[in-house]
Amino acid sequence: MTTIGDLVGARIATVLPDVIEPADAAALRARFATSPTSRYALVDRGAYDAVPVHDLAPFADLVPFARDATERDLVIAEARVLRLRPGDYLLAHHDRVYEGFPIELVVDLSVAPIAGAEIHYRRRGQVFFRVPNAPGSVAIVERGPTVTCNHTYVSKRHPPDVEVVRLILLLQATSATKSSTV
Repeated sequence: MTTIGDLVGARIATVLPDVIEPADAAALRARFATSPTSRYALVDRGAYDAVPVHDLAPFADLVPFARDATERDLVIAEARVLRLRPGDYLLAHHDRVYEGFPIELVVDLSVAPIAGAEIHYRRRGQVFFRVPNAPGSVAIVERGPTVTCNHTYVSKRHPPDVEVVRLILLLQATSATKSSTV
């Protein structure tokens, strides 16, 4: 029997504070700072830096947080890092729409919190869950065909060296996972 949750998705949306130690976050930021970066600057979609993540194995220790929240056996299907600096944003209509109900796990690797730098998860266009910029936190959100997200504008009033760094892991149930890397 199909439930309403099966149709709309996002039955799980939570933030776990203080999961990542500051030293671990600094090591990951340093690792991604030397990785090749793609700059996206399309006014109608977003302005941000994206770093593809090819080696998924180092992040396997994060999967149990999502597994505990969802009670599903999950594996990492893909990963990327988003870097947002003053003037950057990512609009919801630029976001991917997912078939099925994968889990998005967002690890905040930022040095310090930045006022207003949130992630808004939307169901059918309406915000239903806000993820604050909280260094060391992990957000766990079930995605689906009606769920999109946007990363809010980082004000240009912040110093130019300020940045939001987020590691985004897409997790799939093991029965639906294909062997792939990003």
